[in-house]
Amino acid sequence: MLLVLISSIFGSIYWFTVPLIKENVFGLELHTNRQVLNIVYDLANRMYSSTETYVDKTLNSHEQRLDSLLDLTENYIEVTLKEGRHQGKQDDEIWQQIFSDLREFEFGNNDYLWVADYHAKLLSHPAEQFHQRDMSGFTDPEETLIIPKILKSARQDGQGFYQYKWNRLGDTEVIDKYSYVRDFPDWGFVVGAGVYIEDIQKEVEAQKQQAILEINKALKNIKIASNGYLFVFDSAGNMLFHPNPNIHGINFRKQLNPVTQNPIYLDLMAVADTGEELYYKWDKPDDQGNYEYEKLSLVRHLSGFDWYISSSVYLDDLKASSVQLSQRIMAMGFFGLLAAIVAAFLFAEWLTSPIKKLSLTAYKISRGNLSAKTGINRDDELGLLAESFDYMVDRLRDNIDTLNSRVKSRTKELSESNTQLLQAVDSLEETQSELRAHESRQRMILDALPAQIAYIDNQLRFVFANQQYREVFNQSKEEIQGKSLVEVVGEEMFKVLGPYIERALEGEHPVYEYRLQHKGEEIITRRTMMPFLSEQGEIDGFLTLSIDITHERESERRMAEASKMKAVGQMSGGLAHDFNNLLTIILGNLLQLQSHPEMASEQQSNLVPAIRATRRGADMTKRLLAFSRRQSLSPARIRPETLIHELVDLLAAPLPESIQLRTQVKSNVPDVYVDAAQMEDALVNLALNSADAMPKGGEICLSVKGANSSQTEIARGGFDDEIIPADYVMISVCDRGEGFSKEALKKACEPFFTTKSTGAGSGLGLSMVYGFVKQSKGYLRIENRQSGHGACIDLLLPVATDEQISEPENAVKQKLIPVEPPESDLILLVEDNDDLRTLVRQQLIEVDYKVIEASSGDEALNLLTGIEQLAGVVSDVVMPGESDGYAVAEAVKICHPKAFVVLMTGYTEHNPTTDFDMTLLHKPFDPEKLIEVLPVLTSTGSKNGGSDE
Repeated sequence: MLLVLISSIFGSIYWFTVPLIKENVFGLELHTNRQVLNIVYDLANRMYSSTETYVDKTLNSHEQRLDSLLDLTENYIEVTLKEGRHQGKQDDEIWQQIFSDLREFEFGNNDYLWVADYHAKLLSHPAEQFHQRDMSGFTDPEETLIIPKILKSARQDGQGFYQYKWNRLGDTEVIDKYSYVRDFPDWGFVVGAGVYIEDIQKEVEAQKQQAILEINKALKNIKIASNGYLFVFDSAGNMLFHPNPNIHGINFRKQLNPVTQNPIYLDLMAVADTGEELYYKWDKPDDQGNYEYEKLSLVRHLSGFDWYISSSVYLDDLKASSVQLSQRIMAMGFFGLLAAIVAAFLFAEWLTSPIKKLSLTAYKISRGNLSAKTGINRDDELGLLAESFDYMVDRLRDNIDTLNSRVKSRTKELSESNTQLLQAVDSLEETQSELRAHESRQRMILDALPAQIAYIDNQLRFVFANQQYREVFNQSKEEIQGKSLVEVVGEEMFKVLGPYIERALEGEHPVYEYRLQHKGEEIITRRTMMPFLSEQGEIDGFLTLSIDITHERESERRMAEASKMKAVGQMSGGLAHDFNNLLTIILGNLLQLQSHPEMASEQQSNLVPAIRATRRGADMTKRLLAFSRRQSLSPARIRPETLIHELVDLLAAPLPESIQLRTQVKSNVPDVYVDAAQMEDALVNLALNSADAMPKGGEICLSVKGANSSQTEIARGGFDDEIIPADYVMISVCDRGEGFSKEALKKACEPFFTTKSTGAGSGLGLSMVYGFVKQSKGYLRIENRQSGHGACIDLLLPVATDEQISEPENAVKQKLIPVEPPESDLILLVEDNDDLRTLVRQQLIEVDYKVIEASSGDEALNLLTGIEQLAGVVSDVVMPGESDGYAVAEAVKICHPKAFVVLMTGYTEHNPTTDFDMTLLHKPFDPEKLIEVLPVLTSTGSKNGGSDE
């Protein structure tokens, strides 16, 4: 009976507690699965928000750039009109030059400028099929007029952005284009510049692909239960991420659900965002192909990317904890039941033994043995047969023994009950430990994310903050929990966050940017607040997510600065080329006037300053070419210490006595591969600028040392561009002057910017240094010294490689002037500038040469076919058409091998590699320079036999 009672109690406890514990543990595992999925979904959603923000910023960036291009175009037209009219040119000639120059302007991905008058005629367009063409009837594939429609809107609005369809240069496919068009009523036309939507979409697509890579990195480290995982697919059935490499990246539309026999991706999409799990069967990694294992999947749909983010876990894994717990309870029950049976047996044996003795004693007494005693230390009902005294004593003793035995039995039962309760408590503690482990894993994931994450309740107190968030506000995990928001962020930041907090507590998702100080540096963060709803739909608090976008902002600033400097450089190079042509004409005519025998001495004195000013203008164009990186360089392998020692001797004279020049040249400095003359000019320019910055005297320090891009002094930044990892030589020029102002630091390298008094400087010194450094593939850093006294300019030049030689490899081969006269006196003169061609022609005729002229390289090549004898060719390098001066010179050498070659150039972006000798004249040049490189004709004695050059 006792055994049945114990078994009943055990069975009742088991059936009432074990299923409840199983259900709760299973629910906890499933809830953990749901929480992990929601966290990953929120992360992907924030990445999508960042991508949408990037789209707007990309479009705004292009709009600002197009607006700046039209401002630059307007300024160029005004300057060209003013200069052309000042030179006495006709307006038609000036406009023809302007439209021709605008056709050559390019930017972005082969984008361009176009000009149309009010009658829809394209006055300027880089494509020959549209240039100078009437576009009033030109339509797109949808039969919509393009140019007339844009003209109407631009004239009404004055300026604006318009979208239409147009083909790229050199392509026939018509695609969407986005142009900024501005009306110029004073000139009677509109100017447009645009970008293709396809290029913008490519930038956005690249951002989206980056988001996919970041999601993949995050998902690889996430594990649910023992074998669960997360995967991502789209509505087309493409598996964007899956931890199994056999499934990752494939299209699984044909994969069926063994339970419903439907395509499994459709079943997953059907339960997306419903809160319900999809039940299906799948195989296991160790049992592939056997689709008999039950699984559950939760799915969230991210509509922005069209992603379906799904968690997948085996039912066996979810039930593992509950099964393990139930098995332990069954084991405890079994051993408890076994102990109860043993206790019951001992208790029965103990209880029946005295009864047997009493029965035996009663039997003896009944037989007349009155001295019989029970032989036990207790009394019971059989004691009535014993002697009176003995019976009373024995009964009292038996009662005491019986009472002690009952107390001991009861204590044993209580001890067994306590043991069972302790075992139950241990089981509950183990369950709580597992729950804490799940929570710890979630915190570890959040701490590993590169973002500041915190959860704040509706009373504005911290419930949770990850490691990134705590580090920014210098809080530990224990300190921040339970603190109010204002205590952590401070009053100033709290006032800024106030409006966004109110919006978040009203159910909105505010996104904003905030600057704060961290470890002594300012960082820019993009912050998002997401309200958290309870099961009743009430807002219990909000999650705040902050991402550091400081590097992104710095990259945008550098890109804008580089684009500006490139545009200024291109315009400066073009202007320098044109100025060289003009200066050649001016200098040549001034020198002819100066040598004219009838020129009065009073007028001769007026020519001297004009000639001097012309030569100064030539020097300025040379500096402009250096800034635009179009000067002709002859790089060679040089030792920096040798150049510095020569430079000290060179600076001894121009530096005032109050200035001390100190050099610091480290030992074993590597060689550099640069143009020695240009580098010397750059360092002299920097040294003289430093001297000007110290009118009362001081010290200039010129230091040279080898450096690597990983060293702290370089890695701290401040250079004009991001440095490519390599070995470099750093040359520093430092002074103890007043240093640069904020404006000067920003504009120091821009042409014509100077802080000196009017007339004291051209503003091209640092521009020339910047152009030389960039053309030598180096980097420039301009900054004030940390001591607060003076400035320091660092030139970072790449170390020369083993293949780079010691002699200038790009130097043009100079022709040896022949001692013998040429067989012919006919020279081919090729120059696209009419005035310059006339001037050079006159100079050649004066030394008895006959001249045949061509206005372009193409025309010169056509003339060569009809010339039997030719003494040589004098040609410009850069000319309109397909053939330049080098092509003409090469053709002359083929047709007339003995002919000499003289090339005139305002600038050359790259020196050519030629198989023949030539002489290169840099514009502007004197008539004597031209005559020196020409061989002497037998019919004239005005030119002596030239020496070798």
